[in-house]
Amino acid sequence: MKKKIRKIHRYLGLIIGLQFVMWTVSGLYFSWTDIDEIHGDQFRNVYSIPKSFTNLISPSKLNDSLKIESIQLKEINNQPFYWINNSGLYSAITGEIKKGISENEALSIAKKHMLNNLKVSKVELITETNKHHEYRERLLPAYVISYDHKANVKAYVSLNDGNFQTVRHRNWRWFDFLWMTHTMDYKGRDNFNTLLLRAFSLLGLLTVLSGFLLWFTSSKSIRNFKK
Repeated sequence: MKKKIRKIHRYLGLIIGLQFVMWTVSGLYFSWTDIDEIHGDQFRNVYSIPKSFTNLISPSKLNDSLKIESIQLKEINNQPFYWINNSGLYSAITGEIKKGISENEALSIAKKHMLNNLKVSKVELITETNKHHEYRERLLPAYVISYDHKANVKAYVSLNDGNFQTVRHRNWRWFDFLWMTHTMDYKGRDNFNTLLLRAFSLLGLLTVLSGFLLWFTSSKSIRNFKK
């Protein structure tokens, strides 16, 4: 019996040993890092104050056929705009519709939200991402504003609504990679209910239980107690 249990325990450890290491390493990284730093707050201008406007046009006067379900006032390059029904930008001064933002407007938005000492190195427009991209599942198209920084800092501003979306940097990317190994979602990274994770969790439990059983069958103290 001891030999069979030892063999089962050894093979279970061989199968899930690497995943146990990744769970431990990722767990250590999560517990030893500041989540605000992972979000990139150290690169953002947290003291940015929204600009106030006066003499704005009434949203009801924008378009007679427009049925407003949601509305948000946005500042784009010091000008006010209404973002209506999550689909259209309208000037809050003239009522004219705006077809997306320009590269210069994206830079002005990023400048307001990022630290002043960050120097822009490149700006590009992306129209699609995959499930492993650092800007996945967010509004597209979007401008990617890269900064000359050792942490490879990037800011994302969506083209359609001019919204400052997020900041990405090296430590966030490490966090994202380790999160993938932690959840074992190697297709999209964010699913915490994968069959692979469930299977390895059960195998992990069996490994621990087989270890306890191996100790119970091999312990001299237990044998002496039985005697």
